[in-house]
Amino acid sequence: VTGVNERLVVTVLGPDRPGLVEAVSKVVEGHGGNWEASRMVRLAGRFAGVLLVTSSDDVVDRLATDLRALGQEGLQVVVERGDDDAPPDSRAMELELVGHDQPGIVRKVSAVLASRGVNIDELDSTCESAPMAGHNLFKVHAMVRAPMALDVAALRAELEGLAGDLMVDISLAESVES
Repeated sequence: VTGVNERLVVTVLGPDRPGLVEAVSKVVEGHGGNWEASRMVRLAGRFAGVLLVTSSDDVVDRLATDLRALGQEGLQVVVERGDDDAPPDSRAMELELVGHDQPGIVRKVSAVLASRGVNIDELDSTCESAPMAGHNLFKVHAMVRAPMALDVAALRAELEGLAGDLMVDISLAESVES
């Protein structure tokens, strides 16, 4: 790859079928791009993916155009230029939640985090059958980024109060990833 590297964030959504990842990767490679990171999943018969691609500045616009052209294959594709990573004045933290599945858990937890300036970098959630408990078990694993000036003890106390209201377990810990 020649020239200055540009970063593209690409999202892809469409009916799941074999060959979707191959189609996207073929376009990236065809322009000399580098596939740096991705998250892809099949949910309810749909394929959803987000990826970070770098490419030289002299071909990045053509790469973006050709990625968007995958829409002709029944995919919804959004391509945006990426920015720098996390601000240096923040710290990485890890949030875990486990409890009885109920509407509103993600909204309530994310509202507490947002009110204190905490950004959610990654969020993975699952709902699993818990036959012994007689209900579904909802699990969340999130990587968050908090301002260095944040009173972590106060945030933990607020999350513990919310956990009691929702009858779930929530933990928040410093992450080894910075």
